[in-house]
Amino acid sequence: MPYELKIDTTFAAAHNLLNYCGQCENLHGHNWKIEIYIQGSELDKSGMLIDFKILKEHTNAILDTLDHTYLNELPIFAGKSPSSELIAEHIFVELEKKLAQLPVQVNKIVAWESEKAAAAYFR
Repeated sequence: MPYELKIDTTFAAAHNLLNYCGQCENLHGHNWKIEIYIQGSELDKSGMLIDFKILKEHTNAILDTLDHTYLNELPIFAGKSPSSELIAEHIFVELEKKLAQLPVQVNKIVAWESEKAAAAYFR
């Protein structure tokens, strides 16, 4: 697909990792930076793949369900460790649903839990 868009956004939340031996098994928080990558091959009449405003609205609707929460208590992470990998996957799946009627597809989600550590989920 010849076109790709990217937006960056953030959310803050607390979590603790399950089945983990180390400090991250304790309750702690992150200010996650999220990178959203969208691909497509068709531009609209305005010469855009998708309006950034629409992409941001859909992304923010997903992140609003995560922001300022204790992730372990959310049904989507019931019995799972809310790792950056699973957060990226969750955002990918949910955004894919929201964009299903548009001629674009989610290509990759990157969840940065710090300036030096990130996990990606991609097609």
